Amino acid sequence: MLNVPSPAFPAPGSQQRAASGGRSKVPLKQGRSLMDWIRLTKSGKDLTGLKGRLIEVTEEELIKHNKKDDCWVCIRGLVYNVSPYMEYHPGGEDELMRAAGSDGTDLFDQVHRWVNYESMLKECLVGRMAVKPVAVAKENHEKKPLNGILLKSKLPDLPAKEISPSYDWFQTESLVTIVIYTKQKDVDSESVIVDYQDGCFRAEIVINDYSYLLHTELSHEIQEDITARVAEKTGKVEIILKKKDNVSWKYLGHPLENHNSFTAHREKGLYYRKCKLVSKVDVTHDTKLYCLMLPPDTHLQVPIGQHVYLKLTVAGAEIVKPYTPVLESLHSDLQEPLHPHNKYIYVIIKIYHTGLFTPHFDCLQIGDYVSVSSPEGNFKKSQLQDLEELFLLAAGTGFTPMVKILNYALTNTTSLRKVKLMFFNKTEEDILWKNQLEHLADKDRRFEVEFILSEPTCEWTGKQGRISLPLLSKFVKRSLENSRVLICICGPAPFTEQGIRLLKDLNFSQEEVHSFTA
Repeated sequence: MLNVPSPAFPAPGSQQRAASGGRSKVPLKQGRSLMDWIRLTKSGKDLTGLKGRLIEVTEEELIKHNKKDDCWVCIRGLVYNVSPYMEYHPGGEDELMRAAGSDGTDLFDQVHRWVNYESMLKECLVGRMAVKPVAVAKENHEKKPLNGILLKSKLPDLPAKEISPSYDWFQTESLVTIVIYTKQKDVDSESVIVDYQDGCFRAEIVINDYSYLLHTELSHEIQEDITARVAEKTGKVEIILKKKDNVSWKYLGHPLENHNSFTAHREKGLYYRKCKLVSKVDVTHDTKLYCLMLPPDTHLQVPIGQHVYLKLTVAGAEIVKPYTPVLESLHSDLQEPLHPHNKYIYVIIKIYHTGLFTPHFDCLQIGDYVSVSSPEGNFKKSQLQDLEELFLLAAGTGFTPMVKILNYALTNTTSLRKVKLMFFNKTEEDILWKNQLEHLADKDRRFEVEFILSEPTCEWTGKQGRISLPLLSKFVKRSLENSRVLICICGPAPFTEQGIRLLKDLNFSQEEVHSFTA
């Protein structure tokens, strides 16, 4: 699977960027584009230097290969010669060299855990790490073992066994009910993801930074309609399946990979399901609102501030891009879209005609399918709880995470006194949902919006410029000294990084600022 970063991807504070520092996309030489890498991997050229052999790599051997022209990196126990990929890497050679001759799993997970490196670097595979026996009694705590060969006991500590989820099931003549006891009180319907494909039932419960997974090949067929119910006070989840035939089940099914497992969320891979494109509507001259319908046997609600990955096959390679779902519109009554929000996903996408992903996505016809991942992200609704002032800083399509946050805060945060959006764009015709935002500001006295243009026409009477200290110092201002404040920021990487620096200069704490991927 090959992945196309947008010009501003990833942004600081996102799941795709290291918490400190991060990375930016660097200019690539001519002939070093993603398509050029695809062609190289299919050329038959020996990219490992081993003439097709796979070897077992010791830690001592791995360390030797730490130069740009001889760079091996270990990711989850697999060793790759990434030297041929150096000039094709959007993050630059220096970023790859940070993991040269070592285990790059942690660094990889910080920057872009979502990338399917096995497919992207399969022609660069050198072999597997040699498993080194670990003497528990003489463990060297100072020396970090390779992530790819950690024994299970060496994985990050999981919650105590007594609070790990468990499940049971029972049946009636026509129904099968699977009951999951999460033993947590902060579980809601957004925490539950259910899929049924080709006889395989998959239910994932997201609990803080962990995932509980049920994965089984059901013993009998079921109907497409699946219901999920959550008792938030007790954390009990009920998933109700309708039998296709009213016969008694002797057992639930055959366990599949990772069934009944409770693992750190970052340890699991992305799961995709096919969604149907049901509509696309122009928003601006180069941006459209797409509506994707989930399969009828899927239960999925994308939490506020989280994103999904869309996957297409282009030129024989799988291309992946992240997008933050929005609402169908900023409804005047601030309600959810008319379509059930657990059956439809809306995304606003800017079409880059010279890009690799978006032109192909825009060519999809109504009724075509696209693969959509489960949600990812670290924003929590609890960040909006008891909030008094909310400031939103957005540039271009960086507005998309703000849509649901804005809607939720105005609807559900009773303590909220003020919400302000500062929206940066090049020209007036680039502004997403300008009329809807102005209408919302007229309707709700708590909400204010300011549009800032960097390339306005002479007819523009509003503010102009780019993100700066003078602009922010007037806009992001506490009404009271001890006001509970949250500032959300999203846009191209330079915009976001500059904004975070300026907010720090204005004495806002790290806990008061949350950044998203544009």
